[in-house]
Parts: sequence; structure tokens; C-alpha cells
Amino acid sequence: MNSLFARIRKLLVEDHILTRVLKNTGYLFSSTSFGLLLSLVQSVFAARLLGVAAFGLVGIITSFVSNVNRVFSFRMGEFIIRYLGKELTENNRQKAGAVVKVAMLTEGFTSVVAFFVLLLLAPLGAKYIAKDMQALPMIQLFAVSILANMVSETSIGVLQITNHFRTQAMINVIQSVVTALLILLAYLLHGGIIFVLSAYLVGKILLGISPAILAFYYLPRHLQPGWWKTPLSLLPPFKELAHFTLSTNLSGTVKMIASESEPLWVGFFLDQQSVGLYKLALSIVNPLMMPITPFVTTTYPEMTRSIVSRAWAQLRRLLRRVTLISASWTGLVLLVMLIAGRWLIQLFYGAAFVPAFPATMVLLLGFGFANVFFWNRSLLLSFGQANIPLYVLFSAALVKIALAFWVVPRWGIVGESALLSAYLIISTALLVFIGLRKARQGEKADLKGE
Repeated sequence: MNSLFARIRKLLVEDHILTRVLKNTGYLFSSTSFGLLLSLVQSVFAARLLGVAAFGLVGIITSFVSNVNRVFSFRMGEFIIRYLGKELTENNRQKAGAVVKVAMLTEGFTSVVAFFVLLLLAPLGAKYIAKDMQALPMIQLFAVSILANMVSETSIGVLQITNHFRTQAMINVIQSVVTALLILLAYLLHGGIIFVLSAYLVGKILLGISPAILAFYYLPRHLQPGWWKTPLSLLPPFKELAHFTLSTNLSGTVKMIASESEPLWVGFFLDQQSVGLYKLALSIVNPLMMPITPFVTTTYPEMTRSIVSRAWAQLRRLLRRVTLISASWTGLVLLVMLIAGRWLIQLFYGAAFVPAFPATMVLLLGFGFANVFFWNRSLLLSFGQANIPLYVLFSAALVKIALAFWVVPRWGIVGESALLSAYLIISTALLVFIGLRKARQGEKADLKGE
């Protein structure tokens, strides 16, 4: 045992990249674990307070607003990490300022567009997905979250690439605590769906505004004074930036439609009762997978640095070790849920939610596989190959959506769970294969050059 600890200690001393990843992941893991606990607790109180159907309606409203925002606004987090990381690594502080400036302008403008588009689409969402026109004012209320998150992705990307992961962790903790306390208050006061929805809205506002304030506070330490005045002419060629940004956003949109808008698909094909059960399954699966989520955030900048530096052995070592860590956690979660999942659902949520167990287990298979190889898309983005994830995700999404019209009406939420899991497994496996091949090709090219 002593020799094992000695080897681990030596590994951490020698592998500075893994040490930095684990340190930064530790900050986010602590906040995520705490948030995981609070998320489960608040979902229990919200489900017991609202019942299956109203709980499903909350899922439809929050998912509809978030997904319209993702479709019509530009997500700039990956753009920031790719280009700001490159410029800071090469000490081009003036160019780095131009990168931040264009990202904030782009994300802010497109978020305003998304807000007004949502107001136009809200009646359609209430009529055809929620199947309840009384949901319209609630959708319009939750739309405020879009304006609160106008530059949130750019701001979070800035915090990550400048190594302020502890700051991001603090934001996550505060948001989780505030939301959970408001949900608990709603439960104690026997509040209705508006109270619960407002609690989630407050959390979204905190999660949007706080990173922006802190990013503006920290940026002067890493960029030149007056960085916001940097001319955009210093940026890399517009065609390159546009191609990367459009590809990452389109692939993100495809991923959202295929795998992150599940309550909307279930609401379209089935009813609010089914959405409530499916939302519960997602409410269980997502937090259980969440401890690995910080690795996505912390390994992406390190992969980018390794590839820019052509440090192929370092890249391989990092991927191998973080994959082993994620596989260990995922296996433990699957085992616990297989043994005790049904009993835990009945204990905490009540007998009315037990039918969600089969869908939960099917979802765990797909999310678990994607969890183990969480770096699949980020690796290709680190190479600047944003188009490849787009092609893979788009092709898989077309198949999934086409099958949904036949599968979901016949097999309900279990059928939707099976489609999503198959989508995650197949798309993740393809991206892992292509990304690793790209890394091998880069290493062989460098060896021939020597």
C-alpha cells in the first residue's frame, strides 16, 4: 500500500499537466459534487410539490427557452478557449484582447436576437409542445434568463483559460445554494409552479451575470490595458474564425436538438405525464454523471496547449489517465443504480415516479459511455477541426430523429431513452476514433520532420 501511494505521489510530482488538471478539476469537482447533492434534493422537493404533470411542464418550459437560445445565439466558450488559449500561450496579448472583444460582441448581439425570436416562438411552444396555452406567460417569464446570459459563455471561457477555476467553482456553489433554498421555500410554503419556475430563473440569472462581472475584473491582469479598444484587424483571417465558430455552434445545435432537448421531444410525441417521468430520469442521470463534467472544462485548455506545443506524448498520457478516472466513477454509478435505483426513486420521489426507473437505466448506458470518453469532441476542437464533430453529430442526429417518429409513440420514454443512448454511444465512438487518429498523424508528421 505504501508503495502504491509512493508511485501516485511520484506521478503527480513528475506530471505537471495532470497535476494542474486535477487541481483545477478539484475546484470544480467540489462545487459540482455539492451542486449535485443540492440538485437531487431540489428535484425531490419540486417533484413532490408539483406532481408528475406539473413537474414535466417545468421541464418543457426551461428546456424550450434554453434550446431556442442555443439555436439562435452564438456559443463562444469553445472559440475563446481555442483562440484566446493560443494567443496567450504564444504571448500575443494584444491579439488576445481582440479575441475576447469579438467574442463578447458576437455573443451579446446574437443573444438579443435569440430573446426576440423566443418571444415570437413562445405561442407555438405552448400550443404544440406544452399543449397548454397557460404555459405561454411562464415561457415569456423564463425568457429573461437569455438576457442575463448575454456574454456568459465568453466570460466562463475567459475564467477557464486564465486558470480561474476556483472562481468558477464559487459561482456554481452560490447558484446551487440559492436555487435549492428557493425550491425548499416553495415546498414549505406550498407554492405553485410559478414559484418553482422563478427559483430556477434566479439561479440562471446568477449563473449568467456573475462570470461576466468576474471576467471583466480579471482580464486586465492577462491582457494589455484598454484591451477593449484593440482593433479587430489583429484577429486571424475572418474566414478561419467564421468557419470555426459556425462549425462549433452548428455541432452544438445538432447535439442540443438530438440529445439536450429530450423533454421537448417527449412532450411533442407523448404528454406532460411522460415528460415528468422522463425529466425525473434525466434529473437522476445528469447529476450522477456530473462529477466528470469538470474534466471536460479542465482538460480542453490542456489539450489545446499540448497540441500547440506539439507535445504528443504529454497529450496521450493525459487522455489515458483522465479516461481511467472517468471509467472508474461511471462503473460505480452504474452498479449502485442497478442494485438500488428502483428503491431509491420510490423512497425519495414517491411511487408515482417509479415507472421512470427503466428509462433511467437505459439512459445511464449511453451517458456512461459518453462520460468515459468525455474528451471526444474537445480533442478535435483542440486541433481546430470543428467541422468533423458537426458532420458526425449531424448524421447521427438525423437517424435518431427519423427513428423517433416510429419508436417513441410505440415504446414511450423507454424508446426515447434507447434512441438517445444509441446516439451517444455511436457518435462518441466515432469522434474518439477520428481524434486519436488525428493525434497519431500529427506525431508521425513530426517524427518524419526530425
